[in-house]
Amino acid sequence: MKKITFIGAGSTIFAKNVLGDCLLTEALNGFEFALFDIDPKRLQESQLMLENLRDRYNPSVAINSYDDRKLALQNASYVINAIQVGGYKPSTVIDFEIPKRYGLRQTIADTVGIGGIFRSLRTIPVLFDIAKDMEDMCPDAWFLNYTNPMASLTGAMLRYTNIKTIGLCHSVQVCTKDLFKSLGMEHDGIEERIAGINHMAWLLEVKKDGADLYPEIKRRAKEKQKTKHHDMVRFELMDKFGYYVTESSEHNAEYHPYFIKRNYPELISELQIPLDEYPRRCVKQIQDWEKMRDDIVNNKNLTHKRSKEYGSRIIEAMETNEPFTFGGNVLNTGLITNLPSKAVVEVTCVADRKKITPCFAGELPEQLAALNRTNINTQLMTIEAAVTRKKEAVYQAAMLDPHTSAELSMTDIISMCDDLFAAHGDWLPEYK
Repeated sequence: MKKITFIGAGSTIFAKNVLGDCLLTEALNGFEFALFDIDPKRLQESQLMLENLRDRYNPSVAINSYDDRKLALQNASYVINAIQVGGYKPSTVIDFEIPKRYGLRQTIADTVGIGGIFRSLRTIPVLFDIAKDMEDMCPDAWFLNYTNPMASLTGAMLRYTNIKTIGLCHSVQVCTKDLFKSLGMEHDGIEERIAGINHMAWLLEVKKDGADLYPEIKRRAKEKQKTKHHDMVRFELMDKFGYYVTESSEHNAEYHPYFIKRNYPELISELQIPLDEYPRRCVKQIQDWEKMRDDIVNNKNLTHKRSKEYGSRIIEAMETNEPFTFGGNVLNTGLITNLPSKAVVEVTCVADRKKITPCFAGELPEQLAALNRTNINTQLMTIEAAVTRKKEAVYQAAMLDPHTSAELSMTDIISMCDDLFAAHGDWLPEYK
């Protein structure tokens, strides 16, 4: 029996999306879905939910929970990772509240910035432990990483383990559809080309019947910017740098030095930047889960439609040799010629029999490559910090971050990092 192992299976809604998709995939009939999570209650809830879906859609699949990660990984063909080390409390709260004392504000804090750095430092050691278990129990398995910070975690796995790893996000597949809906344009039949880094990939070309749609996109975007709306940061970036970016405005507001600024507080209102968005989102998700738990977990009539997530389609392609094209995060082996070779880039990839082939993207417009490099600098230094366990590397990663360095002095950055180390306590390994 072939096996898909889901690490972090206590994320019940996400497990429903990804493994629910797998249940609806005929090529995966007869598989075992092995669930692992450090929270036994959430693990049991996910198992009950998936068993209800299994009974409704695909009785050939076995759903099993494990309290031993090695046993969950034993003989797996695919491993899906969706962990959050430290959770909302204490770690997300720490990531936001301590920087706030220094006047450094964030929106999501899960990619770069001070929050992204410390999320990486918490998570990379756990991924290395998972990789060791995989090398013992399923050395040929594919590791499908959904956990942020995507570029740092995927880069650490690809550079410092022997595990075949692909990083998967949600932003590429909805980028142009959401943009066109926002601008009142017809999305059907378009051709697009996207490349860059995770959360900062670029819509390089968008055409219909061979005609370039960018002039009309920019015209409508200019008009839309005259009134407040939810995507103002991305439209501002497109206006100044020429291209639309894949990830949301609340994310991109904190990837650059231009938007969240103490000396220009009016920008927050003008550009509709939702400070502290992620903690609010976490609280709402916790509250919503309490309300919907029974309807999801104990519902014998629970339904599922295949989602837009890439996971099931990648596994299906590997099992059937029917190619599937998607946006994936991979090491930059010459794929984007004006970005560093150690960087993880987000480019078009093709999955087929037992392999994933990334596609050559060439040279980005120089201004876009330059923006990507500002985030890559912090990502690479964060990986170095996680591997060497040197506080100096953590300080340097933070000092290289565009938003952090635009707001704080080097002395304050170091002091803030020390406060973050102290607050995290045992959630971080020892740094020297």
